[in-house]
Amino acid sequence: MISFSPSVLKANSDVNKVNYAQDTIYQIVTDRFHDGETSNNPQGELYSQTDLHKYMGGDWKGITEKINDGYFTDLGVTALWISQPVENVYEIHPEGYTSYHGYWARDYKETNPFYGSFEDFDELVNVAHSNGIKIIMDFTPNHSSPALETDEGYVENGAIYDKGSLIGNYSNDTLGLFHHNGGTDFSSYEDSIYRNLYDLADYDLQNEVIDQYLKESIELWLDKGIDGIRVDAVKHMSQGWQETLMNHIYSYQPVFTFGEWFLGQGEVDTKNHYFANESGMSLLDFQYGQQIRAVLMSEDDNWLDYHSMIEETSNSYDQVNDQVTFIDNHDMSRFQKDNASQVNTEMALAVLLTSRGVPTIYYGTEQYLTGEADPENRKPMPSFDKTTNAFQIISKLAHLRQNNIALGYGDTTERWLNQDVYIYERKFGDNVVVTAVNSSDTNYSISNMNTSLPEGRYNDVLDGLLNGGSIDVNGNGLVATFDLKPNEVAVWEVTESNNNPKIGHVGPMVGQPGNEVTISGEGFGDTQGDVFLGNNSATISSWSDSEIVISIPNISSGLYDVKVMTDSNVESNVYENFEVLTNHLIPVRFAVEQASTDYGSDVYIVGSTQELGSWDPDKAIGPFFNQVIYSYPNWYYDIAVPANQQLEYKFIKKDASGNVIWESGSNHTYTVPNQGTDTVTTTWQN
Repeated sequence: MISFSPSVLKANSDVNKVNYAQDTIYQIVTDRFHDGETSNNPQGELYSQTDLHKYMGGDWKGITEKINDGYFTDLGVTALWISQPVENVYEIHPEGYTSYHGYWARDYKETNPFYGSFEDFDELVNVAHSNGIKIIMDFTPNHSSPALETDEGYVENGAIYDKGSLIGNYSNDTLGLFHHNGGTDFSSYEDSIYRNLYDLADYDLQNEVIDQYLKESIELWLDKGIDGIRVDAVKHMSQGWQETLMNHIYSYQPVFTFGEWFLGQGEVDTKNHYFANESGMSLLDFQYGQQIRAVLMSEDDNWLDYHSMIEETSNSYDQVNDQVTFIDNHDMSRFQKDNASQVNTEMALAVLLTSRGVPTIYYGTEQYLTGEADPENRKPMPSFDKTTNAFQIISKLAHLRQNNIALGYGDTTERWLNQDVYIYERKFGDNVVVTAVNSSDTNYSISNMNTSLPEGRYNDVLDGLLNGGSIDVNGNGLVATFDLKPNEVAVWEVTESNNNPKIGHVGPMVGQPGNEVTISGEGFGDTQGDVFLGNNSATISSWSDSEIVISIPNISSGLYDVKVMTDSNVESNVYENFEVLTNHLIPVRFAVEQASTDYGSDVYIVGSTQELGSWDPDKAIGPFFNQVIYSYPNWYYDIAVPANQQLEYKFIKKDASGNVIWESGSNHTYTVPNQGTDTVTTTWQN
């Protein structure tokens, strides 16, 4: 057994950048939050106090000021998701828009001066960290800024710079930095990846210059101390390239990363689930967000529908507790409506903060900010009132999330349900949180309800802010009959330490040998034991009762169960399906020509490594595309494959029933380069 000094053995959960299970995120549109330094405000037409399409003065100094005055600490927020911090275009869009939102990048290695300088950003990060708050940055690797093929003077022509030096622009794209396939009509997954999103200049991520530039850029911001990344428009980039981005981040400095894959109300997309399970990043959980809006905002659905979503997503997402939940954000209408009762917003916040996933509060929700479409849903922060009911509800439940790990790690069990009432329990070890919500105008008498709460009386954590009362539980977990009043939400909990080891979270869940992985939970003890991936012992960097940091051992690629063994030889639960990669990942476009198919059949690739499915046709990569970059009967797909590896592979054809036709002939062979990008083209072997 390797020995460590006490200072090394003590892991510090305050700086856990991959586990957000007990965090509450607060999303800020930086320009709209608080103006802390008026001297950096834009001059002239870029700035306005009335036109919501213009800059309005919010900056990093303003956010720092609100950290220092305790606004976020009192609210219970432990992570701030801020607008993309990079330099944006200075020109005004023909329709009068500016880049106040941060999504029209110009130079990823400079700051947006209207938000502040690098020194201001350093101050923001340092002050946040000294107050136990993480900083998440938005990141747009899909596109630069508005551009038109036919008009070099349109905004800034999509131009991108590297520390002030021009790399290229859209109309005179001599380096092939961008796609030039027109705008997407959203008719297919392929169409949305390889065409422009609206008028935004779409990067060709297989271009080596772009690939290297974006990965260098994210290193810069990781070095600046960010604790998380929200990736914009992941639905509009190849999953293969994004897997290489995640591998780059996790090998350089692992931080929690989640992407935006927009789903409309009632929309369920298996590609969304597959991406969350296979890409290495979590997702903003639009399925959750749209469902809670349908129950408590539009009232089109009820709690039966909501519970079905909870059950379905628990099966669809491998790491459902890592998906980022919300009730509204900058791309949809505000939950609170003008002249509407505030109680539905308050109930939605209570459910959000006690549900599975990482909850995110959109700035101003605690002040009942309203607004329909962009930019009305991005109005300036109206006040910083700490006495609103919404503020108090968030504060009580966000602090509960920090203290009771059932909310971060627990499963969800339904305890009482009908269309008006939902009572659910979250449990991890001996930690239990029970939430009851009645969104109707009817009083319900709740009887014959069981929980995992120990015997005793439990008072409402919300202290009656939503009309909640106490409950009594007998020794068998049976709750004495009680009334659940109209528009009532009550939360009851017990927080218990557990001396037996129990893993609640592992992050990241994918990596190559040598990468760092953090294991979180309880009952590991203060004396170092062992961690196993399958039967393989891992090198331990730090160890505490609730957190262990390891390095992935030099083992074969594949899926492994993670297990902790305490120094007294007590085994933890098994945390399943950690993926060990063969090597660091390179984005390679695989193309196959003359692969004719019957109607309903598609082309896939399968090969000799974990990353190509290890010859298992059920794990083959695809279906391949055949419309934009190459046209049928030629097919292509961008895939993350291990560097320096000689691959053997074949293409297969699969129909909707799973019937497989293999290529004939010998296996194709290909040696992956050590860095950069590549394309390999072969002809289907009949």
